[in-house]
Amino acid sequence: MQYSIVNYSKISEHPEFRIDAECFKPYHLEVEQSIVKKGFGFIKDHATSVINFGAYSLCNYIEFLDSGKPFLVTEDIKNNVIEIDNLHFISDYVHSLLHKSHCVKGQVLLTMAGAYLGQAAVFSEDFECSSNQAIAKISLHPNSINPYYLSTFLNCRYGQSQILRFRTGTGQPNLNLGLIKLIRVAEASDQFQQGIDQEVNAALDLRRKSSSIYNQAQTILLSELGLANWRPRHRLWFVKNYSDIEQAERIDAEYYQPKYEEIVNAIVGYSGSYSFIKDEFKQNKSTFDIDAERTYRYVEIGSVNVSNGEISPSAVVGAELPANAKRVLKKGDVIVSKVRTYRGAVTIVEKNGYVGSGAFTILRENGRIKKETLLVFLHSKPLLAWSLKPNSGTSYPVIIDDDILNLPVPLLPEETQTEIQQKVIESFKLRKQSKHLLECAKQAVEMAIEQNESKAMEWLENSTNELTKWQ
Repeated sequence: MQYSIVNYSKISEHPEFRIDAECFKPYHLEVEQSIVKKGFGFIKDHATSVINFGAYSLCNYIEFLDSGKPFLVTEDIKNNVIEIDNLHFISDYVHSLLHKSHCVKGQVLLTMAGAYLGQAAVFSEDFECSSNQAIAKISLHPNSINPYYLSTFLNCRYGQSQILRFRTGTGQPNLNLGLIKLIRVAEASDQFQQGIDQEVNAALDLRRKSSSIYNQAQTILLSELGLANWRPRHRLWFVKNYSDIEQAERIDAEYYQPKYEEIVNAIVGYSGSYSFIKDEFKQNKSTFDIDAERTYRYVEIGSVNVSNGEISPSAVVGAELPANAKRVLKKGDVIVSKVRTYRGAVTIVEKNGYVGSGAFTILRENGRIKKETLLVFLHSKPLLAWSLKPNSGTSYPVIIDDDILNLPVPLLPEETQTEIQQKVIESFKLRKQSKHLLECAKQAVEMAIEQNESKAMEWLENSTNELTKWQ
């Protein structure tokens, strides 16, 4: 059993007069003592402002478009990274209305609510952008704290402890702006902060290269199909035969949008011929007996990064695994989300030891089509658009295994598939290197607090040099 003995004077210091045990867990108190011992400043001491977009009345104007001004949501910010491959977009007019929510280069963005609460990253993009009300924008005094050091501190355990401690709510936890200003940030020398800055930016450069190479693979595939410049066009009216409705047993207009026919026609009309996914891949329907005391690495649909396919499994004791934890995932499996809200959760499993949700269709390479080709195919913009066609349900739209298995897939030449495969492998390697550097940056900040900066910098240099082994 864990417990803390806390003086009433300590409780009364908290701006919200918290008396819940979570706020005073021994772990949180130990973290606080370590930061105090190291020396600290509050975020409010370093910031010119800490704001978010709080004008909820303006939310009625927000309508997401296929193009326009980027609009960040909490899912776009993860561990020092702002995902830009699957952004939402709003019109120029709405962007101008939301002028208080505009992101400024150099700001530290911190998510304030929901499943992604407490994720920080520096906005370093050159494009104009807005963000939603659940993202705090921390603008720093010139020549004060380095923004990349601050974001890395917030992502490490010393920042996360304070965020967990200060959050409120249960079903929808949140962190208010006043408490963000009171987060303690451990002092660090300019030299150490610059070292963290360089490490994070090196990681972000690798990530950009990874994305660029993956996009090249997609361009190769889509160019083969004549879909490289495809753009969805939603038509307000069109004519369909009644026989088509009888065959599909669907009467909703969305199902018959001509844009879906354009995609399928490009596949079945491909000069190199086509097949069906069910004929080229084996479906993994494996099951397993749950050991109530064993800890499993569970992959649910939210575990897959829709932008780059990274898998972040959860450690779950067998007794607490959800009923939908049904599949044994193997290295090389292609997993495809069947839930509309996670379109794009498509990736290749890179190691054994995971169990997966039944919300995935799981496919294994079985012949003429490489798994990397299938990944790039299913994750392409036209196919993600097509995945909306067979959706059923309203509050929780889904597709079924057969919708994916019966999808036509092009039979690309072997040399084209090999080129795609090489680019996907290179992209994944760079992505792992980037993730390694970001983790090293966090651990170096923790080490500087727990030991000293010189040891942290020496360790960081040695850990960074390990990347040469991956070349």
